[in-house]
Amino acid sequence: MTALKTPVPLRKALVGIDPYGAPEIEGVVRLNVNENPFPPSPAMRAALAGAVTGALAEVNRYPDRDATALRADLAEYLGAGLTTDNIWAANGSNEVMTHLALAFGGPRRKMAALTPTYSVYPQYARDTMTAYVTAPRNPDYTVDADVLLRLWKDERPDILILTTPNNPTGTQTPLDVVAAAAEFPWLLVVDEAYQEFTESPADSAITLLPDHPNVVVSRTMSKAFALAGVRLGYLAGDPSIVDACKIVRLPYHLGVQTQALARAALANSQEPLQHVAQLREACQATQAWLASLGLTAPASQANFTLFGPFEDRHAIWQALLDRGVLVREVGPAGFLRVSMGTPAEMILFREALVDVLDTRQKRKATP
Repeated sequence: MTALKTPVPLRKALVGIDPYGAPEIEGVVRLNVNENPFPPSPAMRAALAGAVTGALAEVNRYPDRDATALRADLAEYLGAGLTTDNIWAANGSNEVMTHLALAFGGPRRKMAALTPTYSVYPQYARDTMTAYVTAPRNPDYTVDADVLLRLWKDERPDILILTTPNNPTGTQTPLDVVAAAAEFPWLLVVDEAYQEFTESPADSAITLLPDHPNVVVSRTMSKAFALAGVRLGYLAGDPSIVDACKIVRLPYHLGVQTQALARAALANSQEPLQHVAQLREACQATQAWLASLGLTAPASQANFTLFGPFEDRHAIWQALLDRGVLVREVGPAGFLRVSMGTPAEMILFREALVDVLDTRQKRKATP
């Protein structure tokens, strides 16, 4: 057989595209990817380790391909009368979204989002050969009925992803606006990855599910549950949507260790969730402090906040990194985003930012 002289051609849509990813830098205060900064306690680690050890007893067998027990636990956590049939779980909310795009998107279909928003949404569309369209949020990054109506009239999308609290702005969409969005004939995917950090977590689109089979609520255990390393996302929706996800998911997509770790975390949820209020308060305090410096920090209901604007945000990002603090260059032009860290980490962030701003101010004042 003659060897090929040229490589197999890449899909045109992927040519020149860099993989998604945020900088991963060791030895600094990492406040760039919206993680829960509190590691598990020794007791929690023991519970997680015990769950995995138990699961390994039958690791020679394939896992429960539908993660039935885990889905039952997630339904119990969410409440609202949900059952196993209303829940789907996957490797992070990224895979949940990909399943939805595979099932309800595709060629000659459209996925829409309201910008600025999560930068991976276009990837879900691209990888499933779904057209990706956007409409701008209001200048304060909020969404109202007029924004929704304009989007429907202009694009007629098959899927709308409505992110609340929104990433990277942290702004929340009121439940009555989400309810208005549910009246349009699209699949409404309400991404509530940060819902536990809001002032009223119970004000969730989950309450809309009984009357709206076209609504899906996406959640994650990466944030509030401090389980980013496990990769477990899930959705709540009509059983018909769950059945559609079963069609497109890869066989045995959730390993035994992932299912065991997620179930153990749910059984011991009081530990990770006790930090949620602390991070919420830190976010509100940080926004007020940033405003006291003369910076803009849009109203965030998440565990992160934008701050700026800066003429050269990359220079500010680099100057913070030079002082050992890693934040994120993302979102509207001129803004940076900082995740809430531990109290000690937030002190280091404040000291670094003040030093950066003071240094730049002195340079400007020097003739």
